[in-house]
Amino acid sequence: MRYNEFTIEGRNAVIEAFRSGKPIDRLFILDGAQEGAIQTIKKEAKKHDTTIKFVTKERLDQISETGKHQGVIAYAAAYEYAQVADILERARQKNEPPFLFLLDNIEDPHNLGAIIRTANLAGAHGVIIPKNRAVGLTATVAKASAGAINYTPVAKVTNLSKTIEELKKEGIWFVCADMDGTSMYHLNLRGAIGLVLGSEGEGVSRLVKEKCDFTAMIPMKGDIDSLNASVAAGILAFEIVRQNHFC
Repeated sequence: MRYNEFTIEGRNAVIEAFRSGKPIDRLFILDGAQEGAIQTIKKEAKKHDTTIKFVTKERLDQISETGKHQGVIAYAAAYEYAQVADILERARQKNEPPFLFLLDNIEDPHNLGAIIRTANLAGAHGVIIPKNRAVGLTATVAKASAGAINYTPVAKVTNLSKTIEELKKEGIWFVCADMDGTSMYHLNLRGAIGLVLGSEGEGVSRLVKEKCDFTAMIPMKGDIDSLNASVAAGILAFEIVRQNHFC
């Protein structure tokens, strides 16, 4: 399901967005604001596990599109999020071992959109992103996915490490992209698998990496030492495809 609004401004508008069930990715509130409506918004945000950032009036004025934010601006998802269970059910319906993308520290919307596109083309059943330190399903992400966002479900979770632990109970193995890992050509990437990717700069966080079963490195011969996150996603994803379907 698509949502047309992305930026929601004003106290009543934000409260109604929460109460109507619209998924809110991020909430900006004027630092120090304590009025009753602000307290209501904070309660709704806590109920829906929404990230709150307390910012200055100057910051709110900067990101406001209407100039009438009343001390609060919400960023709503442009598309509805799936549940992790929905992604697993998708694999079951296709009678295929689950193939998942899990993204850590991906904050560039163009990268996220491109990765969703790659996930779709590689036949992945879905993408999982964390609530914090990550871009959500913005309009820019949707555009960069070239339509793939309409076919590849994306779930948002509070704790990526805990999600990996839960998914291991479903028989899924996890491979983490890491420059210090084992060459992807020397790993068995067959079967139910979760591909864990981080940003070009920060990579996968230590806690998430520790939950993975092994790490995979893309052999490179050039003069620079890193690939764009979406390019790395494509290379690793299609090595998984190759091993599962052409070996």
